[in-house]
Amino acid sequence: MIVLRPAAAGLPCVTMWLKPNRTLSRRGLRRLIMVLVALALITAGLGAWQGNVFAPLFALVESAAMTIALSVAWRAGDRSERITLDGSSLEVRALPGRRCTRFQSYWVRVKLESGGGHDRLLLSSHGRKLEIGAFLADQERVELSKKLMVLLADLNQPRK
Repeated sequence: MIVLRPAAAGLPCVTMWLKPNRTLSRRGLRRLIMVLVALALITAGLGAWQGNVFAPLFALVESAAMTIALSVAWRAGDRSERITLDGSSLEVRALPGRRCTRFQSYWVRVKLESGGGHDRLLLSSHGRKLEIGAFLADQERVELSKKLMVLLADLNQPRK
């Protein structure tokens, strides 16, 4: 998902937020986990009733592993990137985290490279490269590259 905040009056700064698409809220995740745990325990109860005394133990282990795996996968959706473009620089900040990369906006080049089954969106300048939007879909990466190229071209045109 790409959220564009255009420059406000008097502020020449454009900000883009890149976030992975996520349809499940924290409340929805909890409900899903509760339903899956209940189904596993009901199935284990039926197995124990038919003589498999280890079924409840395995259901508890499976439920704990499934809860951890779903929570880790859901937390991976918290990552995002903020791209700030002003008159002299383009800054990419990875969130959560402290990685911040700054390029001079005049020299930065936006490039889509094919490889590994999907397109990679790269920013490059002065021998440095940075991949952005790795968590976006291919169509979103293409759209982002076009937006960045237009914004950089507008910014680097001489003012009259």
